[in-house]
Amino acid sequence: MNLLLSEVALAAVRLAEAGVDSPRADAEELAAWVHAVRRGELHTVRDGDFDARFWAAVARRENREPLQHITGRAYFRYLELEVGPGVFVPRPETEVMVGWAIDRLRGLDTAEPVIVDLCSGSGAIALAIAQEVPRSRVHAVELSEDALVWTRRNMAKVAEGRRVALHHADARTALSELDGTVDLVISNPPYIPLDEWEGVATEARDYDPQLALFSGPDGLDMIRSLERAAFRLLRPGSWVAVEHSDQQGGAVQRIFLEELGWSEAADHRDLTGRPRFVTARKEGRRG
Repeated sequence: MNLLLSEVALAAVRLAEAGVDSPRADAEELAAWVHAVRRGELHTVRDGDFDARFWAAVARRENREPLQHITGRAYFRYLELEVGPGVFVPRPETEVMVGWAIDRLRGLDTAEPVIVDLCSGSGAIALAIAQEVPRSRVHAVELSEDALVWTRRNMAKVAEGRRVALHHADARTALSELDGTVDLVISNPPYIPLDEWEGVATEARDYDPQLALFSGPDGLDMIRSLERAAFRLLRPGSWVAVEHSDQQGGAVQRIFLEELGWSEAADHRDLTGRPRFVTARKEGRRG
C-alpha cells in the first residue's frame, strides 16, 4: 500500500470517530481533490507527491463541514456542480425524482416540453433535465440572492445552461405568463418542521441555508403553496413531482387531492427504499 492509501485509511478512522456517515468515501474524495486525481486513481500517486494539505481538509471534514464545501463541487447525475455557502447542496436522493421526470418527458409527443423547476438552488434539477432531455425548455426559479450566485455559476459552466431560463422570483407566484402551458413542474422544496431543528444533521443545519430547509410547524407549508402554483402552471394532463422527507409521504400525497383537480397521486421511494417524492397529474378545473 502506498503512503497516500495508508493516510486515507487513517483519515477514514478519524472521520468515523467524528460521526461522518461515509468516512472512507469522504477520505478518498478529499485525497482525490487535494491530489487532482480521480478516486480510482489514488494508487497512482507516488509517495513523494503526497500533499500534507490532505490532513487540513480532513480536519475540516472532521469538524463536520460538508465535503462539498471543502472541495467546492457536488456530483448530480452526469453533472459536476459548484456549491458553497449560501446554497443547498444537492443530494443523491433527488436524482431518483429527476430520473422519473426525465423518463416522463422522453415519453411525451410534445416537440419542446416546458419544464419549471421551483426552488432551484444550485440549478441541479434544471440543468440535469436540460442535459438529458435536449429538446426541453427549462425555467429555473430561485428566491435567494445568495443561492443565485451558484445557480448562475453552474449555468455558465454547464453547456446546457444556455437553454435554462433563470428567474429570480418567489416559487409560489412566479411565471404567471406560463399559466396553463407547462408540461412538468418539479421541486425539491424546504420540508423540515421547525421543531426538528436539533435533529437535523450538522452538515445541513449549520451550513445549508435555512430558507432551503425549514417550512412551518409540520414542514409542509411550502409544499402546500407549490401544489397551488403547480396547478396554476400546468396544462391539463401534465405532471408535478415534489420531494419530501422519508416521514411525509402519506401527508404530501394527501395534499394532491382529486377534489382539487389532481389524479394518480402516488408516492415513490429512493434508492434506499425510503419514501422520497410524490407525483400527481393535473386533470382539469378544481372542484
